[in-house]
Amino acid sequence: MASANSKSTKSTRTNPKKNRNSHASKAEARRARVEEQRRAEQARERRNRIITVTVSAAILAGLGGGGWYLLDAADAKEQAQAAPVSGEKTWTKLSQTHVDTAVDYPMTPPVGGDHAPVWQNCNGDVYTDPIQNENAVHSLEHGAVWITYNGEASDADVKALSDKVAKTPYTLISPYPDQSSPITLSAWGHQLNVTKRSDPRVSEFLEKYVQGRQTPEPGAACTGGKSA
Repeated sequence: MASANSKSTKSTRTNPKKNRNSHASKAEARRARVEEQRRAEQARERRNRIITVTVSAAILAGLGGGGWYLLDAADAKEQAQAAPVSGEKTWTKLSQTHVDTAVDYPMTPPVGGDHAPVWQNCNGDVYTDPIQNENAVHSLEHGAVWITYNGEASDADVKALSDKVAKTPYTLISPYPDQSSPITLSAWGHQLNVTKRSDPRVSEFLEKYVQGRQTPEPGAACTGGKSA
């Protein structure tokens, strides 16, 4: 009996070496898992940094490109405003004195200089008879474009131009028998001669000089002046 109990006790005794090996294996496994998680986290951080840098660069490139585009567009517009209309004539250093006498202007029709104290109404006004130079020049000072025509202009062109003027504030039209061109457009310091209403420069001149940068008194009235 004693021998059997001794054998039983021996068989159930724990092996310390085996336990140490088991604990070591578990600790090693935990360290491996921790290291794997650490590497995975580092990889995620690297990917996130790359994505952030890439997206930021793309946004900046887009903004930069858009900014350059806007600047280029603004520069192009500025240059277009500064450039003269093809074929136009220009005058500078024009006086602006109000006078009650007739003025001998150096150009026909006049585009600036001394003028009457009262402006010609120019809020899309259509005149079928000639008007006074001095009153019309005052209208140009206010930023109006004055369209004139002689007997060589066709009736269809005169009608089309009159219809255009009637719809355009700060413009006026009248016959001017003594001018050399069938149709003339005048703004303060600027003048363009054309032969037909269909000339694309007509619209270009109107767009550029109706209340344009050349205007000595922008925003001044085109109503309340001389009506005929």
